[in-house]
Amino acid sequence: MTTPLSSIGYVLAASFIGSFGAAFLKGGAERLELNLASLLSNWRIVVGVGLFLLSSVFFVLGIREGELTLLYPMAALSYPWAILWSRLFFGEPITRNKIIGLILILGGIALLGFGNRV
Repeated sequence: MTTPLSSIGYVLAASFIGSFGAAFLKGGAERLELNLASLLSNWRIVVGVGLFLLSSVFFVLGIREGELTLLYPMAALSYPWAILWSRLFFGEPITRNKIIGLILILGGIALLGFGNRV
């Protein structure tokens, strides 16, 4: 079975959208009070959950026709985006360990992509 480029595109879109969802959830969590009214009125939380749901739709569209063993690990591409958003929106540092982790994630995805060709 080969994985169509459209499936890869859907999963890449899902990882990008999902990473924004995580950033919105963090932004909302910083302003959250522990009651249901605060949760539902916190627009950042609502947008974050909505983005996660939207990313799930794209992910399902992607895995529908492709190889799960290739596409599922590609969802980990949300981590590099999350590190970028964390730096830009929250001022979190990009440390050496985070860079090493990113290299390992990207290397693992690359190896899985070449796995069927060896």
